[in-house]
Amino acid sequence: MSTSTLLFGATSILGFNIARLFPETVLPFASPGNRATSVRHWPALKLADPLWTSTLFKSYQPDILLYCHAVCDVPKCEAAPDWAREINVEHVRRVLAALPPRTRLVYVSSDHVFGGDGVYDEASSPCPISIYGRTRLDAEELVLARSDSLVIRIGLPIGPSPNGRTGHWDWLRYRIQHNLPVTIVQDEYRSVVWANDLARRVMQLAESTETGLRHMTATRAASRVELANYLLSIMGETTEYARESRHQRVAPHLGRVELATTYRGELSRPLPGVLDATSGRWQLGLDRRLSRITTQ
Repeated sequence: MSTSTLLFGATSILGFNIARLFPETVLPFASPGNRATSVRHWPALKLADPLWTSTLFKSYQPDILLYCHAVCDVPKCEAAPDWAREINVEHVRRVLAALPPRTRLVYVSSDHVFGGDGVYDEASSPCPISIYGRTRLDAEELVLARSDSLVIRIGLPIGPSPNGRTGHWDWLRYRIQHNLPVTIVQDEYRSVVWANDLARRVMQLAESTETGLRHMTATRAASRVELANYLLSIMGETTEYARESRHQRVAPHLGRVELATTYRGELSRPLPGVLDATSGRWQLGLDRRLSRITTQ
């Protein structure tokens, strides 16, 4: 069987938005534990099974494997580093061993490979402060050792989730609507973009001939407080929330990490930051429609 692109990690925020925007060219695989109505018809990603990848690639000969799968919960990774490494690194190693030579691998990584406050481009030395960040860096090195592969580091995507409760957008809205407490880290700044804009750019890069390492940049970094206030405003919500410093968190927490790039050209152009974008109200309308079908 032949298909253009396989998508591993289609229940991540970016993966979910890629899958919904490109249903004709992308075959999404959902995490086995995700039972959201919107993804139940997708095949399950079974990377814990050592034989699954070799069996899969005997059935599918994709042009591209878009790898968005990882456990991104920083506190859980800190509490269980071996588990985090198994999923975030060893699963990638397993895929690389079985991947057909003709298939291009595009691995979506994270700005968590950096930790100290700063502006980081592709030439900057990684400096992860968490187990999660270190596993991402180790996975990047495995991918970059394979020819014709591409690693894309992203910041914080804002968009709908499969179950209507995860990701910053749905987390914030769900807690507000259910009168649950909300705490925002006031000294975190990230390259924050709309997930639909990011999905389109990632697909453009995946289908290009670019290889190596690329950063997805935004027109400006945004703080979590600025972001929360903006999202609440376009949701039409007014509420009070608690604020705390990243140093008050139990697990290591990013401070000001802004992605930059050394590359030029259309595919390296900064995406509109969420605070600069004009698509917020449109995205909100889409998000509300999706929320009706993503209940478990």
